[in-house]
Amino acid sequence: MPTGGKSTLTQFLIEERRRAPQATGDLNALITDVSLACKAISRKVAYGGLAAGIVDARAEEPTALGALSNHMFLRANEWGGHVAGMVSEALEGVFTLPPQYPRGKYLLAFDALDGVSNTDVNMAVGSIFSVTRAATPEADPKPEDFLQPGTQQVCAGYALYGPATMLVLTLGKGTHAFTLDPQLGEWVLSHPNLSIPPKTHEFAINASNSRFWEPAVKRYVDECMAGATGPRGADFHMRWIASLVAETHRILMRGGVFMVPRDTKDASRAGRLRLLYEANPISMLIEQAGGMASTGHTRLMEVQPESLHQRVGFVFGSADEVSRIEQYHNEEPQDTYQSPLFGKRGLFATSA
Repeated sequence: MPTGGKSTLTQFLIEERRRAPQATGDLNALITDVSLACKAISRKVAYGGLAAGIVDARAEEPTALGALSNHMFLRANEWGGHVAGMVSEALEGVFTLPPQYPRGKYLLAFDALDGVSNTDVNMAVGSIFSVTRAATPEADPKPEDFLQPGTQQVCAGYALYGPATMLVLTLGKGTHAFTLDPQLGEWVLSHPNLSIPPKTHEFAINASNSRFWEPAVKRYVDECMAGATGPRGADFHMRWIASLVAETHRILMRGGVFMVPRDTKDASRAGRLRLLYEANPISMLIEQAGGMASTGHTRLMEVQPESLHQRVGFVFGSADEVSRIEQYHNEEPQDTYQSPLFGKRGLFATSA
């Protein structure tokens, strides 16, 4: 075989369908369309500053590449008759399919180019997507149709555009990673059944926001930073890439815990990452690999969405560490712990 005996994405999807005789093949076809969009985006990302496109007026860092990626996702998935409608990070509301295309039975939510500002410095970026069932198949969906908790996802995944382009996917039976073979143009199953170790000595958080953290998060990070002589009795390493896809990929490959917790920097927001097309799909991938995904207080995929662009606090990765963070939130009065970094010493000190 030209793939060295490894399954291609097409072969993998066919095998999965054979295990579900009632399946119609629509989900397989949708994933194939998504994977085509990811191939096209990967090619554009590889051009870096040479890529051309249109200006994205809504992106947090307006870039032509971000808008072009969103356009590619829409064009790749609107025509096949597999989706009833789509929502994305770059659109205010629901994308209604052009009238000439049939409506399908799935809803697609996506962030076409997560971490788009990293392209300015040639760092890894990616695409994230989530698939749920349409409330009314074959009809234009309403915004509220997309407001399903993560437990209702039938598929989730991301593409990573790094030194190698990879597609990481779950259909609810494990998390599997495919590498794009540039010679064949095929996704090849390179990392089946990914498994996150329950223990880790690595965490990722943006320490510049430490003054806004909740006490439980301050306590957790301080204990990690205290190293082998501290209460954890081990040295930890801190990482921060500022790309959700890249952070997720590292954790899926070698373990760790990632935190973008709710904080007080913007009291109007419950968090920073979007629930529908960032936190939910990443949570499904992490759980299917044996990890945990949480708001910091409770299981993230059980959160009931209230709006298309709702934000949420997000903590995920190795199960033991996520459980510890939830425990700290549950057991510690919110006004009793101050980080040693801010002038108070000890876990429950009340004076400087």
